[in-house]
Amino acid sequence: MMHNFSRSTSLNFSRSTSLNFSRSSSFNRKGTALSVGSPRVNVRSSWVSRHFRIIIVLGYSVTFLLAIFASYAFVVPNLKITFHGDTSLNTNASLSACDLFDGTWVQDESYPLYNASNCPFTEQGFNCLANGRKDDEYLKWRWKPRNCDIPKFNAQMVLEWLRNKRLVFVGDSMSRTQWESLICFLMTGVDDKKSVYEVNGNTITKRIRFLGVRFSSFNFTIEFFRSVFLVQHGWMPRHAPKRVRSTLKLDKLDDISNRWVDSDVLIFNTGQWWVPGKLFETGCYFKVGDALKLGMSIPTAFKVALDTWASWVDRTINQARTRVFIRTFEPSHWSDQTRRFCNVTQYPTPDTQGRDRSVFTDIALDTVKNMTVPVTVLQITSMSASRSDAHVGTWSDKPLVPDCSHWCLPGVPDMWNEILLSHLIRIRSH
Repeated sequence: MMHNFSRSTSLNFSRSTSLNFSRSSSFNRKGTALSVGSPRVNVRSSWVSRHFRIIIVLGYSVTFLLAIFASYAFVVPNLKITFHGDTSLNTNASLSACDLFDGTWVQDESYPLYNASNCPFTEQGFNCLANGRKDDEYLKWRWKPRNCDIPKFNAQMVLEWLRNKRLVFVGDSMSRTQWESLICFLMTGVDDKKSVYEVNGNTITKRIRFLGVRFSSFNFTIEFFRSVFLVQHGWMPRHAPKRVRSTLKLDKLDDISNRWVDSDVLIFNTGQWWVPGKLFETGCYFKVGDALKLGMSIPTAFKVALDTWASWVDRTINQARTRVFIRTFEPSHWSDQTRRFCNVTQYPTPDTQGRDRSVFTDIALDTVKNMTVPVTVLQITSMSASRSDAHVGTWSDKPLVPDCSHWCLPGVPDMWNEILLSHLIRIRSH
């Protein structure tokens, strides 16, 4: 999975220089007096000869140094790009023509981007190293698209770009993990850490529906709204069968959706809760209008819900201001369907066992094709499918409850954010 690079730069200088000086003097005895009486001519010739040699040597030295400098100016930046990726923003042409999600993971010792223990906005349950994980190889991987490089941004540059803006994440706990990841990365570029705070003074927890972190020195906020289905959850309707305890109103977006508008960047995700264990086994069924849809399958219901979301975006979002993203389904790595056995590997696994595809991802890709408001799909399903090494496992705040769904921080969600930033910076430059 490592890239082998070869660079050969040769500077061949072939110089052939011959300086032939011939002096012929014939003196006859009759002219000896004149010859001996003209020493200035011989002294000037000797002086010119010596200085001519010096000028020639200096000329070759200057030429050699210029050649070395030109070689350095050309080769070194190209080696830097090869081994580290071009960190400038002059990558729009290559990125626009590149599929950022078609690639592979490569080892990179410059990762991770931050230390979770130094970030007050990382949940304890996601800080795997602090919770006892000993190996750290899972932190040393970077996503490398096949035909381009993702620029490595520094936090100060992103902070300046986000000045006076509002970023909003909407979704489930996977969205919250990505939200935390971005905040922790940006914190590395802030000198006064106390200038960054949760707007309501809340501790980061999964039980709160709204969390907002303000970077006061740059006058922007990064917010998270917990909406695991995106559509409205309702209680048991009257005269419903006993097995129905609650419903998902597939034709109505979450009642907090009015708080998502007027943002500069809006990132959605959903999928992890669209499983029987979170729905039918808890007595939650689907509803469209006043009609219960007891026989509706989960994929069909998911499609109806995303159509409702798409209609809301087209109807509500001001595309002149807000850039909309939707992130696809994040694969889990449980050993069986019961979700009791979690095998966290030490390294990424090349055999994804079908996890690189998801019906939820296919539905999301199909939905955005017919939308009026442009929506960028962050297709992270396939790129995350091989990262069985990066899950929380038993290194959480509840070690007796294994976790092969959520991700350690730092980790895979950091790469989702680097791709997100690549899109945002490219959009800004246009």
